[in-house]
Amino acid sequence: MFIGQYNNKMDAKGRISMPIKFREELGAKFIITRGLDSCLFGYSLQEWQKIESKIKSLPVTKKNARAFQRFFFSGATEVEIDKQGRINIPQSLIDHAKLTKECVVNGVSNRIEIWDKEKWDIQLIDSEETFEEIAEELENFDF
Repeated sequence: MFIGQYNNKMDAKGRISMPIKFREELGAKFIITRGLDSCLFGYSLQEWQKIESKIKSLPVTKKNARAFQRFFFSGATEVEIDKQGRINIPQSLIDHAKLTKECVVNGVSNRIEIWDKEKWDIQLIDSEETFEEIAEELENFDF
């Protein structure tokens, strides 16, 4: 399980260090893809297989299902953690998440998220302001 928030810097070549606590669970190779809210999602290969199975089971006869499949899978790439604990993020994913030098890597249960720090700070403030309302909505999910 991935938990916690880690501030990191991305270098000019698009490399960012993965938190030590995440490396073992991610494995030497893992998948990153476009995430929601303008961040990147990262999954271990084992978790990716589960997610892939669920998404590919969406009905291709539904326009929104096809759009989501295209968005999610076309942005996916396998990355490898180098000897310094870094991954190299492709430019298309850097552009999607609008990543700059200052980044945040968050653990979110079964995945990691990579955010531009400024965008994360805004997201966090917005979430804090509406946290109680969000919690009330989750009541229907037996939370």
